[in-house]
Amino acid sequence: MRMFETINFQNPPVMLAAWPGMGNVGLIAMDYLRRKLEVRSFAEIDMGPFFIPESIIVKDGIAQMPDVPSSIFTFRNNPDIIIFESNAQIGGREGMTIISTILDMVRQFNVRRIFTAAAFSQNMSCKAPSEVLAACNIPELLKVIGEYGITPMPDGVIAGLNGLLLGVARSRQVEAACFLGTIPAYATNLAYPKASMEIIRIFTRMLRVEIDMAEMEQSVAEMDQQLTTIEERIRQFTGDAAGEDEELANLDQEKVPQFIMERIEKMFKRAERDRNCAQELKQELDRWKLFELYENRFLDLFEDDKGRK
Repeated sequence: MRMFETINFQNPPVMLAAWPGMGNVGLIAMDYLRRKLEVRSFAEIDMGPFFIPESIIVKDGIAQMPDVPSSIFTFRNNPDIIIFESNAQIGGREGMTIISTILDMVRQFNVRRIFTAAAFSQNMSCKAPSEVLAACNIPELLKVIGEYGITPMPDGVIAGLNGLLLGVARSRQVEAACFLGTIPAYATNLAYPKASMEIIRIFTRMLRVEIDMAEMEQSVAEMDQQLTTIEERIRQFTGDAAGEDEELANLDQEKVPQFIMERIEKMFKRAERDRNCAQELKQELDRWKLFELYENRFLDLFEDDKGRK
């Protein structure tokens, strides 16, 4: 831990925290809050000992190591808030060390509650509103959160450091909760600001702060337009493809776009592991006249290959 500045709070602060995850929901929300609340950085966790790169980066023929991930603490007063953001999910023993370091900070500043942000995938269209669900590490906190109209998360699992923080915090008698914005199952590898926006609205209500949401609303509108275009294009070509695809033949037409987009996401994941699957992915994108909408992401598969040589 490295401290940039000595800080003090008049009242026990609330801590907000986020890591990368599905739809990048948590980091989008936390980044927006950090920028709009005009916080200042005061500490960071040195991620060097925990970061083991799996590839190198090549630029203009020159190989270089990737940057070490950042894990930064920022703060503001009135209301008293600490925000923690990290751009890396670190698992195993190293992940436990990171969580312990965060909770040492919690103890140092007598943080009264920790709130993290993440995504909850489900079968839904991009046209459906995102709902905010919550998982708490004590029943009493769930009651408090319920006053804001937040639904308890159904039985399941919270992966990564979001879940680990809740569990370890409980063992240290620190109240903690994770807010999860619902996203379409096919959008787990896409930025999904609509869910982030709903989480931000919850945070601002709880913290009693007001921020300008125009930039976030613009991001949501642009992503909604892109995903709506994909869904509508799939519907347009469903008739021609249904006769060639047994899985589509008996499927409710309203569910076809989600089904196809989930299939495309699975094919992207296979192509990331095995570039020999990229041709099959290209054929599927062409089949639905979607290649230009996914072109940059498709080409990124081969940029990654260049970096691994």
